[in-house]
Amino acid sequence: MKAVKLGTNVRTRRSLFGGVAGIAACASFAGPLKAFARPHRHAGHAAKTAAAAPAADAPVGTPANTPIGPFDTVARWAYVVDYDTGAVLLDKASEERMAPSSLTKMMTAYIVFGMLATGRIRLEQSLPVSEKAWRTQGSKMFVPLGQSVLVSDLIQGMLIQSGNDACIVLAEGIAGSEERFVAMMNEEAPKLGMMNSHFANVTGLPADGHFMTARDVATIASHLIRDFPQYYHYFGELEFTYNHIRQGNRNVLVDKGLADGLKTGHTDAGGFGLCASSKRNGNRVIVVINGTSSSNERAHEGERLMSWAFANFENATLFRRGQVVDSAPVWMGEHRQVSLVAGADIVMTLPVGWQQRSHIGVDYASPVIAPVTKGQVCGALVISAPNMADIRVPLEAGESVAKLGLVARAMTRLGHGPAQ
Repeated sequence: MKAVKLGTNVRTRRSLFGGVAGIAACASFAGPLKAFARPHRHAGHAAKTAAAAPAADAPVGTPANTPIGPFDTVARWAYVVDYDTGAVLLDKASEERMAPSSLTKMMTAYIVFGMLATGRIRLEQSLPVSEKAWRTQGSKMFVPLGQSVLVSDLIQGMLIQSGNDACIVLAEGIAGSEERFVAMMNEEAPKLGMMNSHFANVTGLPADGHFMTARDVATIASHLIRDFPQYYHYFGELEFTYNHIRQGNRNVLVDKGLADGLKTGHTDAGGFGLCASSKRNGNRVIVVINGTSSSNERAHEGERLMSWAFANFENATLFRRGQVVDSAPVWMGEHRQVSLVAGADIVMTLPVGWQQRSHIGVDYASPVIAPVTKGQVCGALVISAPNMADIRVPLEAGESVAKLGLVARAMTRLGHGPAQ
């Protein structure tokens, strides 16, 4: 610690852990680290998965930004994020507007699920098929004109078969018209943090002013998983038969067992796109790609990025909520020190092998000026590693420290009080 003159306030940075020895010390605070989520490899395509170094069959593309350096991908837009921590693992033009195609149906589904959760509609309820829905082009569920279809069937038709007609039936049945349903989508999107999306229809068919970003696609995926776990299973069903027509899930990662949802899409403007999520050994990752040139390229690149994410990153619990990380001196307080604690479980997504390369310390203004209130942010936990920006996590005061009384403060200033 640096020497502190009376009445001054300096920045203090203390090292806690670093290198191989550090991980043992860190584990003694927080308990065992989460197991590294290794990719599940299926026979027949295990050789295609990406390791830490680019694989021999890696496509020639332009690089995406990652915490461990540039990574080539043929996707025009790509975004990979850890679901639990929100850590961005890969980013390529994630804020650029793109034609989302049938990835739009994830937002349509969110509104439908919200109506189900509030009782506005029921799964066993039937909705009528209009001529507009029946005539809608593109991928279809093949709803019959003039008849009614169960909401549960329409959801399966929308998410498994990517039926544009099913989307129209749901929109008209809930809001009275597709236009009014679209207004609900545009009203809800910014509330969910989708700040760069705008919808012109419920299907993703080409339309002026209809766009999303890769980041926003990942955002709606996270909300679907978190807000409506009771309905998320629809994204992972392998096939659905309606009107004597059997269709399989268009998400090949789901078909291969490499993901448990969500959606694919394709238009000439957006190319072939995919949003997929997988949970392995307790960790969940969301992958978004768009702008690939074929369904095969989309499938291979989605699989490659998913495997790369699990192979190169792990989640580590550094401290539990309320655990003491360090202590800081207090100036003019009834106690000489205040403990610095984690306000919540500190779980970080870090590159595999971070234990040997990282440095963990605390940063705070010293001394802390009394009075101090329990829960007051007094410093930060700082994680540093090569080729990564420092990660800073707030640390809170573990207890309150009252200010010394007037006489005691005067004695302290004169140098006759207790050392501070």
